[in-house]
Amino acid sequence: MSAPLPEALRARFKRLIEEGLSGRAAALRLKLSPVTGARWELSIRRTGQERVAPQGRPKGKGKLDPHRAFFAEIIGQDGVITMSELAAALLIATRVQAHPNAIGKFLRKLGYTYKKRHWLPPSATAPR
Repeated sequence: MSAPLPEALRARFKRLIEEGLSGRAAALRLKLSPVTGARWELSIRRTGQERVAPQGRPKGKGKLDPHRAFFAEIIGQDGVITMSELAAALLIATRVQAHPNAIGKFLRKLGYTYKKRHWLPPSATAPR
């Protein structure tokens, strides 16, 4: 998703609208697309402001968010469970299908991490 256009451009657009130009005419003067001008004009007339609308999905509104307690319980029982096993357990318990990668990202956001450690057996020594 691209970044929103600058606030200074939006302020100039609003001034042109207040001077009596249509949204399309103001957009052409500022070298914007006519559709953008029409949308901005409608927004300005409705709200009186030229603010940028929020982009993206609201935080914490994914399909895995309602199952936080389920993941905490499963991980508490078995701390070394794989993402594929978590996905299968979620499907069986709640009929919600999620990709193991999505579950991993969700758990990292919640602060769950697991570091693999490759320990050498006690009798082994490193080559010299």
